[in-house]
Amino acid sequence: MDKLVEKNNKGAHNLVYPFDTLPQPGRMLKIDDGVYWVRMSLPFVLNHINLWVLKDDDGWVVVDTGVASADIKSNWRKCFSGDMNGEAVNKIIVTHLHPDHIGLAGWMNKKFSSPLYMSRSDYLMCRMLVSDTGREAPEEGKSLYRSAGFTEDELDTYSERFGGFGSAISKLPDSYNRLKDYDVINIGGYDWEVVVGSGHCPEHICLYNKKLKLFISGDQVLPKITSNVSVFPTEPNSNPLNEWIESCKYIKSRVNNDVLVLPSHNEPFRGLHERLDHLINGHERNLTRLLEFCEEPKRAIDVFSVLFKRKITSDVLLMATGESIAHLNCLIHRGLLGSKHDDKGIIRYYKL
Repeated sequence: MDKLVEKNNKGAHNLVYPFDTLPQPGRMLKIDDGVYWVRMSLPFVLNHINLWVLKDDDGWVVVDTGVASADIKSNWRKCFSGDMNGEAVNKIIVTHLHPDHIGLAGWMNKKFSSPLYMSRSDYLMCRMLVSDTGREAPEEGKSLYRSAGFTEDELDTYSERFGGFGSAISKLPDSYNRLKDYDVINIGGYDWEVVVGSGHCPEHICLYNKKLKLFISGDQVLPKITSNVSVFPTEPNSNPLNEWIESCKYIKSRVNNDVLVLPSHNEPFRGLHERLDHLINGHERNLTRLLEFCEEPKRAIDVFSVLFKRKITSDVLLMATGESIAHLNCLIHRGLLGSKHDDKGIIRYYKL
């Protein structure tokens, strides 16, 4: 849920932020005709999330929900009885599977009997991760992080934290409505096109309103930070960074640059194409530096200084390691890096 700051983020300073105020807790701030901004606090380093409420003909559509916490429930209740005039939530749209986005979807579904809309991959992946609650950490996970260079104490911490994903998610409904790329949802007389990206998660839903020139980007495009793009134990040889880069290119080809971008974190901004170019170029620069850094063989935990500004502490070690492996795997898939296990099972990566 936390996002790691990218190594070079100068491109964000050239974006335009048209709003000089933030929504107050439990209140909605109007963005455009029938489009409202809700901002909720999060108990993480990244301490907030933006949620979007769209006026429908006979109620409301909520896009993302926040984590399952008493504080966020309380603020939603204020919205329901206040700015939403006691009208029902007719649909719940979730951009992707992470708890700060899907956490209260089940709670809202139960409260309003409102259907859940999201991508198939993220719905099923979320159900799978929630089912890990109470399980012991799998050997595959320990093996991945051991091969990255974790100490035994760090492996113990991973084992202790494993299975915590479901703690911030209310019980999901057992059925949902699938959203796919190019689907169109009519809300309040406006068409919202589904634009799908990947890399941060399997199948991320964005929503594009051409008439209002609005783009709900979720975590797929953020103005001041980059979303975490990680390799996980379930698919250790995957190449999510390439998926992320290709998704940035795809969004640039699908969505006009004149939109106001409504991201899940930071503030609404203009300058979508510039930001996408900066995200792509930033990752490519990191890959170039990483390749040179691996002239001498390196473990995954050795490359943090190439990728991140911040010092990597225990609270973000798993995330940073997953993102480092994603960059290393990308170079392997490009045929530029090799890797070799030593007799202790640790992987070292080297330039070919």
